[in-house]
Amino acid sequence: MLKIGVLASHGGTNFQAIVDACQSGQIDGRVVLLITNNSGSRVMQRAAEAKVPCRHLSSATHGDGLDAAILEALLEADVQLLVLAGYMKKLGGETLRHFAGRIINVHPSLLPRHGGKGMYGDRVHEAVLAAGDKTSGATVHFVTGAYDEGAVILQEETVITPEDTVQTLSAKVRKIEHRLLIQAINSLA
Repeated sequence: MLKIGVLASHGGTNFQAIVDACQSGQIDGRVVLLITNNSGSRVMQRAAEAKVPCRHLSSATHGDGLDAAILEALLEADVQLLVLAGYMKKLGGETLRHFAGRIINVHPSLLPRHGGKGMYGDRVHEAVLAAGDKTSGATVHFVTGAYDEGAVILQEETVITPEDTVQTLSAKVRKIEHRLLIQAINSLA
C-alpha cells in the first residue's frame, strides 16, 4: 500500500479526490499526512473529517527552517510519494533532493503554456481566456526546483467554448485534475 503525503494551501478538492480514491480502492494506498502552509485553509477541515494527520508548517511557524521541518514530517510519516495539490509555495532543496522523482504536482493548464511563478488557480484560467486559447486542461508533472518545468506525466485537454468564464473553465479543469491525479498516482505506485 502506497503511503502518500499531500501538500496543499487552500480548498483541498484535489486532496479530497485522492483521499476518496484511496478509500474506494481506486488507489492502493492511503494519505498518511497533509501539510499545509495556511492555518485557515479548508483543506485542514477536510483532513480532520477524513482522519488524516495534518501539520501546519509555514515560514511563520518555522522561518528559515521550513524545508527541514517539512522533510522531517514527511520522513516521520514514512511518505513514499509526495503530491502537491494546490500548494502555493516552492519546495526547498532538502525535500526536493530526498524525494527526487517522487514528487508530483497538478497544474490547471496544458503546460508549458500558462505555467511558472505566480501562475495558479484562477490566474491561470484568466490567462488562458485572455490568450484566446481554444483548449485548456490539466497537467500532472514531476516537481523540480523550477516552477512547472518537470517532466509531464499526464495531460488532458478540454475545449474552451465562447461562453466559458473563469468559473466555468475552472470547474471543467478541476474535474480533469482529479481524474489525472488518480491515474498518475496509480501509474507511479
